[in-house]
Amino acid sequence: MKQKIVKWVLIGLGMAFIVVMLVLPLATVLVYALRQGWETFYKTIIDEYALKALNLTLLATLITVVVNTVFGVFAAWSISKFQFRGKQVLTTLIDIPFSISPVIAGLVFILVFGRIGWAYPLLEAWNIRIVFAVPGIVLATIFVTFPFVARELIPLMEAQGSDEEEAAALMGAKGFHIFRKVTFPHIKWGLLYGVILCTARALGEFGAVSVVSGHLRGKTNTLPLHVEILFNEFKLMAAFAVSSILVVIAVIILILRNIVEYRVKREER
Repeated sequence: MKQKIVKWVLIGLGMAFIVVMLVLPLATVLVYALRQGWETFYKTIIDEYALKALNLTLLATLITVVVNTVFGVFAAWSISKFQFRGKQVLTTLIDIPFSISPVIAGLVFILVFGRIGWAYPLLEAWNIRIVFAVPGIVLATIFVTFPFVARELIPLMEAQGSDEEEAAALMGAKGFHIFRKVTFPHIKWGLLYGVILCTARALGEFGAVSVVSGHLRGKTNTLPLHVEILFNEFKLMAAFAVSSILVVIAVIILILRNIVEYRVKREER
């Protein structure tokens, strides 16, 4: 009897915490965004600067996900399938974005590619702009989200071992064919899960992007930065309306993540 009481008390506390800290704030964003009606909401989200911020956010996210997926697979393959000196160092380096503030990550790019950076004279000679431009936003987002794909794949590949790949190689299979036919079927859901997490993090990145963007409205403002500008200008309804776009995208990503988790559990049975 006591165990049942403790069980339901813990479940109740957990559900109450989730409702108060997560569900209610997100619901409040949507309610406030529609406070002045659908017409006003629609005009706000199709505003020129809002659309440009959305396009830049999606572009940076797309590039980030592609780059991190490719390098995440390479890194996971190297760490899990080969033995080499410095393997632990590589594993530690992958985790660096988890351990430092995104703001510091942005400052690092300023110190490297900004006017005070050692790479600035070379970039200036080639007329290339990194800081306060789209490339800086993309680089900062890639840096912050790099570990998600790799960290999702490393345990899966290590658990899989390398016996099947070695057997396929002895039978004459080439590298890409081995990956496609032997390795990929074992990691496909983990890879998709890592891609979804990377996408979610890239869409909402604020700290590092804020440092390197320069807040140039219509040029280097992503959607989270655009929300901040609207809020600082006391355009609260507009800020919540634009925020609702990120909320809807987050819900869609959450649904996709749950679908992936369901498929993984069903295959494990």
